[in-house]
Amino acid sequence: MGPTDAECTRICITAHNASYVLYDGKDVYMLSDQDTPEQFAAQKVKVVGTLDPKTKTIRVDSIAVAE
Repeated sequence: MGPTDAECTRICITAHNASYVLYDGKDVYMLSDQDTPEQFAAQKVKVVGTLDPKTKTIRVDSIAVAE
């Protein structure tokens, strides 16, 4: 049995020096906070924050598992 989706995500982030992002099914948004998203890897989440539309970056206020 291989790694879970969450473990695979964390491994790829580390191995490729990548960043956690939010993908809404259409667009990809960079997240200002790169520490908190690790605990939500491979889960559907609700991100609250402020979007900078020019850079497509969300200044994260909070992240929680989507209901």
